[in-house]
Amino acid sequence: MDWIIDGIMLFFGKFIIVYSVIAIGIYVIMLFLAIRHLRKQYLMKKMVIDEEYLDSFQTKPVSILVPAFNEEIGIINSIHSLLSLRYPDKEIIVINDGSTDRTKEIVIDYFQMKPVEKVYRPHISTKRIINIYQSTIHPSLWLIDKENGGKADALNAGMNVSRFPYFCSVDGDSILEPTALQRVMKPILQSGGKVIAAGGNIRVANGTDISMGAIRKTIISNRPLVVMQIVEYLRAFLMGRIAFSRFNMMLIISGAFSVFSKEWAIKVGGYSVDTIGEDMEIIVKLHRLIREGKADKRIEFVAEPVCWTEVPQTVGMLRNQRRRWHQGLIESLWKHKSMTFNPKYGSLGFVSFPYFWVIECFGPVIELGGYIYVIVALLMGNTYSEFAILSILLFILYGSILSMMTLILEAWSMNRYPTLRELMHISSVALTELVWYRPLTLFWRCEGIIRFMIRRHDWGSMERVGISEKESRQQ
Repeated sequence: MDWIIDGIMLFFGKFIIVYSVIAIGIYVIMLFLAIRHLRKQYLMKKMVIDEEYLDSFQTKPVSILVPAFNEEIGIINSIHSLLSLRYPDKEIIVINDGSTDRTKEIVIDYFQMKPVEKVYRPHISTKRIINIYQSTIHPSLWLIDKENGGKADALNAGMNVSRFPYFCSVDGDSILEPTALQRVMKPILQSGGKVIAAGGNIRVANGTDISMGAIRKTIISNRPLVVMQIVEYLRAFLMGRIAFSRFNMMLIISGAFSVFSKEWAIKVGGYSVDTIGEDMEIIVKLHRLIREGKADKRIEFVAEPVCWTEVPQTVGMLRNQRRRWHQGLIESLWKHKSMTFNPKYGSLGFVSFPYFWVIECFGPVIELGGYIYVIVALLMGNTYSEFAILSILLFILYGSILSMMTLILEAWSMNRYPTLRELMHISSVALTELVWYRPLTLFWRCEGIIRFMIRRHDWGSMERVGISEKESRQQ
């Protein structure tokens, strides 16, 4: 019996070490590609380029879609940030998706909106639109009041009503920097329409000083849970998405801030209302259409534009979010599983899909098993202790050290967290990830796998506390 246990422990020890080495190798390559890209951007004079494209005759009009469900706390700030965008031709469409709070009334009263008759083409079937309002003080600001159908259905309704060939989806709790839209549109303009979708960078806004939709000062929250999410966002956006975008293999761009060609979005049937991860699903559908039609089109991530968004501040809300995200990831991967290792889809099928299956989808199960193995191996002692110590060192390199390198890269290239004190504060919290935060998120993501297996669809909700006032009072 002992030799069976020894064999099992030896196999799992080697498996976890090999997996960790492969994962670390992948992330190091991603980090290297990100450094090369951001160094190139850092050396360019961005403001000159911004002005060039702002005044260019090539600028395309954009419809900004803001799905809103119970966003009464932050919706006014969000709309103010959109009205302040430095972009010449835009319309803003807020979609009230059957809110049960005063989201609709607040927007109507604040922006002096009146009901109007607006003709539109229902390209995509959606829940019933009850009424459409237009602001009397900002004629380019519209409000759609509709029956509740979820975020995907709200975006589809906004797409139907929108007038322009490109649309930008922005969450109702998010704040865009003034140059964000023109920068995320830049690859579309530069490519002459070859780029049909682009996603921008997302930053954590909890605690940031925001007034009338403008970022006054970036303030790092004192909450460890929020700080760890700052680290996560930096790691995900500055490493993974830059690398995959470079080779047109990106499967996810954030639904909080992304731009699409309306023509291509309609071709794939818009956002899917039967999946939780609607932002990933539409990207995968676009990639599929591009590869099957052999079209010369791209989907890109743009590191420079920044959207500030609210993240969960409680363990319960974060748990709901992470297991929902992971369930949505698996749903899209499973729905399009035929693309995996399919020559028809090129590098997307041979690199991107396998990565998301092995590292993103089943990675939490392997890593959580690694934590359990380390505990058991340390208790058993002997040879297994060496495997356990090596696994711990790899976990530290895999998580904390790579996170700190990403933070340094952010401070150097983007200058979002410029002070040494703030950088040290985030770095010190990042070093604790291995002890408490990582195991929690791994467990929640495993819950997402279970929810997918039992076919439980629960979009859930996040209680909004406001991305400026409440946090800033706690600093």
